[in-house]
Amino acid sequence: MLKDEAVILFQGDSVTDAGRSREDDAQLGLGYPRLVSSLLSASYPELGLQFINRGISGNRVRDLKARWSEDCLELKPDILTILIGINDCWRRYDREDPTSPEQYEEDYRWILTQTQERTAAQIILLEPFVLPYPPDRIAWREDLDPKIQVVRKLAREFKTRLIPLDGLFAEASARREPQFWAPDGVHPSPAGHALIAQVLIRELEG
Repeated sequence: MLKDEAVILFQGDSVTDAGRSREDDAQLGLGYPRLVSSLLSASYPELGLQFINRGISGNRVRDLKARWSEDCLELKPDILTILIGINDCWRRYDREDPTSPEQYEEDYRWILTQTQERTAAQIILLEPFVLPYPPDRIAWREDLDPKIQVVRKLAREFKTRLIPLDGLFAEASARREPQFWAPDGVHPSPAGHALIAQVLIRELEG
């Protein structure tokens, strides 16, 4: 997927944001975008890859849609990764403000349609995920699982790449306790971010 001077855009919520700078695109935050950028830049310095992080903490898919023109289409990415959905689930439980699977799919479909019609970006969808820690996160499966199925459906329909993060974190949690990977079940630890970066780099190099 990598080519000379490719623009690689990371989109999503706080998992992607990870404390990035709003003033300096070179400051990608402390999460997986920084790791991907550092490792790919070291492996392929001759390509002159450009990395942009536009994740915003707290975003739902509706928020992504509202800022899509400025924060994606106008940037004309060559490669686009999207990780969105955990806040669409979370707001049901902390604010009684749910996003139905149908609403989630409608907005996500709009994003993908606009992207494919107006850019030549290769798209990688990353599943939203939740780990079973603390224990109340277990109940979130009822809301999140249908949204994960929406992402898988859209990946098939739009012929994008798909990284099954929910399954990968479940597998990792069989090797080490869930809170090792995400202390609150949502936001990855350094090891959790490294796990995302590893699988994303393999996809980008494939």
